[in-house]
Amino acid sequence: MTIEKLQSFCVSVRDSSWFERFIIGVIVLAGIVVGLETSVTVMERFHTLMHVLDRTILWIFVAEVIIKVGAEGRKPWRYFKSGWNIFDFSIVAVCFVPAAGSWVAVVRLARILRALRLITAVPRLQVLVAALLHSIPSMFYVSILLGLHFYVYAVMGTMFFRGNDPGHFGDLGLSLITLFRVVTLEDWTDVMYTAVYGSNVYHAQGAIPIGPDPHAFGIWAVLYFITFVVVGAMVMINLFIGVILSSMNDAKLEQREKPAEPTRLVDAIGEQAEIHHGIDRLEAEIKSLKETLKKLSEK
Repeated sequence: MTIEKLQSFCVSVRDSSWFERFIIGVIVLAGIVVGLETSVTVMERFHTLMHVLDRTILWIFVAEVIIKVGAEGRKPWRYFKSGWNIFDFSIVAVCFVPAAGSWVAVVRLARILRALRLITAVPRLQVLVAALLHSIPSMFYVSILLGLHFYVYAVMGTMFFRGNDPGHFGDLGLSLITLFRVVTLEDWTDVMYTAVYGSNVYHAQGAIPIGPDPHAFGIWAVLYFITFVVVGAMVMINLFIGVILSSMNDAKLEQREKPAEPTRLVDAIGEQAEIHHGIDRLEAEIKSLKETLKKLSEK
């Protein structure tokens, strides 16, 4: 079998829908196997079966890499031009590292990461990941804005509520942790009521139930917490969502505007066969025309 025929076969397998569905199924199976291996009972009863499944899945992934490399024909290095292919190859390669000593954790991590290969197998998931990566620069600035929001309110909370509720606002670090709890809306009303009514009336949920200087801040505490929650939990989260949605639209546009890839080998072979067939028909017609002209000249 020539290299061109081998390449044509690998391309036809790689681009076939059944192969894509098969690989997706194997990836799902790999994730299930890794999850089952966390069970001591399952490993004691089905250790041999789990080992066979693990090695089978690994060799299927090896065959996938070989097929994709073979599809590049005489330029196998083009396989590594795709970041997703590098990711797949790295996971497969690490799985062949001897699981001994300090490498045990690395091999286990690689086996867990097999489940993430579902991203590389499903194009729509790749668009989502690309959108998240594109949104990182904008999310960085939103994070700075959110950090400033936390810092300002943490300083204010420490200054105002330290004597009343040192369990939550005893220092700047505690204030930041408390505000993170508040912004997640996890029992944040208890923290607010401690400031509204005073820790001697509404006991704080912290290391120190009652502060050395209990004080009821009333409406000012309500304004402090409500404004923090509205801006931190609602406005900022919506900013993050807006950035991600914008990046997703950009990723979709890039996907549509991406220049067409070079004609694959199968298409090239098909076009070449059509050209040869056309040339053969043209030669036959020319030959027929010559014979006709010859007969006419003889008459």
